[in-house]
Order: sequence, then C-alpha cells, then structure tokens
Amino acid sequence: MTTIGFVGSGRIGSTVARLSVAAGHRVVLCNSRGPHTLKDLAAELGPLATVGTGEQAAAAGGLVVVSIPVKAYPDVPPVVGQPVLDTGNYYPERDGHIAELDSGSLTSSGRLQRDLPQAQVVKVFNNIYFRHLASLARPAGAPDRSALPIAGDDEAAKAAVTAFLDSIGYDTVDAGALADSWRQEPGTPAYGAPYGPFSDPVGTPASAAAIRAALSAARR
Repeated sequence: MTTIGFVGSGRIGSTVARLSVAAGHRVVLCNSRGPHTLKDLAAELGPLATVGTGEQAAAAGGLVVVSIPVKAYPDVPPVVGQPVLDTGNYYPERDGHIAELDSGSLTSSGRLQRDLPQAQVVKVFNNIYFRHLASLARPAGAPDRSALPIAGDDEAAKAAVTAFLDSIGYDTVDAGALADSWRQEPGTPAYGAPYGPFSDPVGTPASAAAIRAALSAARR
C-alpha cells in the first residue's frame, strides 16, 4: 500500500484517486478551495481517503499527483524526495501565454521540475480523457489492457510510477525524458486518439505497441 497525495482533485485527480483506492492505496486530497469542499468525495472514496491542505497532501504521499492548471504550478507546495506525477497540459487560452512553453524551449513538465527542484517529476495521465482513464483499467495480464506513456528524467521515479500504474490497471510506455514529454501533449497522435473519441464514454483499449507508434509519429 502506498499513500498518494493529490494537489488538485478535479476530473483527472479524482479519477486517479478512485483508481488508487480501488487498488488499496491511501489518498490525501486537496484543492484550491479548501478541505471542506472535498468531504463528499472523501466520503465516497471511503476510509482510505482523507482531506488536507496542499502542504499536507504534498508531504503525506509516497507519490504526489499534481493535477492543476499549468499557470498554477508556481503555487505547488514544496515536495522533497518524492516522485511527482504531473497530469497537466499547457493551454494558452486558459493559462495565458508563457513564452518558454510557446517557443518549445521548455516543456510544461520541465517547468514544474524547475519549480520543484527537490522532487522527481514524471509526466503521466495527461494524454487520456478522464472517462477513458476510469473505464479502461484492467488487471495485469488482461489481453485488452491499455498503456499510458510516462516521461521523466529520474529512472527510479519512473520505476515507482510504473509500479503504481500497474497496481491501478495500466501498462507503461517510457516516452523518454521530460524534454521529450511534448510527444504526449495536445495536438500529438498520442493525445486522446489511441483511446477513442471523447464522445465515447467507454473508450477503446490502447496497447503499448499502439502508444509507442503514436509517440514515434509525433512531429513539432
């Protein structure tokens, strides 16, 4: 059992929390509106779920899931030593234009890593619709198990994230370093499409081979 801290508990964050609890992990939830707004979600998730402040969520977890808008990354509490699972995508219409992201000189996950120098950032969950993430989880060895790409600079952190994904129902494809994480971001073949259209609430399983092919097809 691992404790997962959640900095942000929106659609992706709450979906990952549900999968985590179903796999027997403890979760500590937070959001920008305060712990009192998450009591219903925690009650739904059961005794493995608690709520707290951002600082408590960041400190409590063996893994920390950051699931907030890119523009809010500078507000993430300090994380020391743990892998950080970055689910975010840069949307200029929401986040405002950020020059280094617009130019491609830095990825959004690279920016988060810069803001959290004592953590090990791994990009994951950003390329899949939250409904598909909920519905496509499968036990290890299932013939229709889907894979998710991960990108990061620390091999031990990627190994920890791989083990976590396996526990909640997904295989993993190593997409490279944080500098390569653009290959799984919006506008690339790996974003959304391998799992079916967003109009389909169930989605379509996507094998590791399909995800590797999509990553390889990405062009800037």
